[in-house]
Amino acid sequence: MFDVFIIGAGVVGALTARELSRYKLSVCVADMQSDVAMGATRANSAIVHAGFDAPEGSLKAKLNVKGAKMMPALAKELGVSYIKNGALVIGFDDEDRQKIKELYERGIKNTVEELAVLDKAQLRTLEANISPDAVCALFAPTSAIICPYELTVAAIGNAMDNKAELLLNFKVEKIASCDDGFEVTGGGKTYKTRCVINAAGLYSDEVARLVGDESFYIRTRKGEYLLLDRECKNIVSHTIFRTPSDKGKGILISPTVDTNLILGPTSEVSEDKTDTSTTPHGLEKIINETSKMMTGIPFGKVITSFSGLRAAGSTGDFIINMPIKGFINAAGIESPGLSASPAIAEYLMEFVASSGIPLELKTNFNPIRKPMRSFRNLSVEEKNKIICKNSKYGKIVCRCEEVSEGEIIDAIHTNPKATTLDGIKRRTRSGMGRCQGGFCSPSVLEILSREMNVPMECVTKSGGNSYMICARTKGGRADAKN
Repeated sequence: MFDVFIIGAGVVGALTARELSRYKLSVCVADMQSDVAMGATRANSAIVHAGFDAPEGSLKAKLNVKGAKMMPALAKELGVSYIKNGALVIGFDDEDRQKIKELYERGIKNTVEELAVLDKAQLRTLEANISPDAVCALFAPTSAIICPYELTVAAIGNAMDNKAELLLNFKVEKIASCDDGFEVTGGGKTYKTRCVINAAGLYSDEVARLVGDESFYIRTRKGEYLLLDRECKNIVSHTIFRTPSDKGKGILISPTVDTNLILGPTSEVSEDKTDTSTTPHGLEKIINETSKMMTGIPFGKVITSFSGLRAAGSTGDFIINMPIKGFINAAGIESPGLSASPAIAEYLMEFVASSGIPLELKTNFNPIRKPMRSFRNLSVEEKNKIICKNSKYGKIVCRCEEVSEGEIIDAIHTNPKATTLDGIKRRTRSGMGRCQGGFCSPSVLEILSREMNVPMECVTKSGGNSYMICARTKGGRADAKN
């Protein structure tokens, strides 16, 4: 029997599992997908927002500001890339000036530090390529960028290293009360737990209904993005926003921690919780909007497009409550959910304690995790020392991102273990470069097959039936797939 059973292995579920692993508790985090960070966490803007946007007094405001302050220390402990690059909300007319003034005043009420309103000349000293039509801006120096799936993988891994358990390919179908807690059932398997935390993202309303909670619903918002090659990294240094609308913070321009340039997202209501396709209309909208914000964006350097789905709660705020004793909702965690996630995890401990579970700290909790991509950042001398011990690090598999075979093998054998092509991609960046896996994918498939001791025909791109190889050139489909 588990003390706490977390449903959802996105960034909130991951950081909650890590926070719980500080205590003398048995913890399990479960997800319906084949890997962690496969929902909203997989595809978002990767911004640690300063906290000036959310209404004063809301959970979004309180937890955003607190979470953003926690993020640098958290990233350092988990070996995750974090860059405090600052953000600019730019305006083009008197109406925008008024909105920027309101955002500034709201930010001050939300206790955001270092905010400033800039005129046109001050703005251009910070960003030379900003549109000449921009006349003012809100400057938030405490805004930052991070990699959301890198953070999630690291948090889950650190939780597992501290004895938490991970259960993948587990879709929750039933939650039943029992004398000492709950029975959670999925795929013919049932697990007992004293407490359930519902961090199921887009599906959190469906999970809540399994215990009779119909107090909220989740709306799916689809956002499309463009990602540009690393050679565009000098176009912009800050995260650039337009003044926000009722659909959200709008389309942005931002560097990433991996020195790419990201543009987007759009914001469209979707009825399909699985539709991550991109559309000509959406991508054209990104190009049109960002062209108005900055000059000289080299759209010919786009290396990929993608979309993400956001879980917008019906209340307009984060939904964090305990409708029945021992069942805790962490739902509607849309933007600024990534920024707030460390504070959300800490806040959830109050609900766990009030459900009757004692929180006694471990004496042997280890908060430190080795960076996933540490090898490439070493000096030539340091790399050569490692290669002398293990020649696999001397073989480059992904030339675009300079990823070695040794790093890929590490990803397969380090918690949480990568078992798919996309799992390797998220942990090592193999396949994320200019050719988008065109050259390295066959080698990665071969390494996965060898290290997991399965036929290559059984290795998938992202779990399920996403097989990369449909048949052998000699002989039929592998027996393991029949």
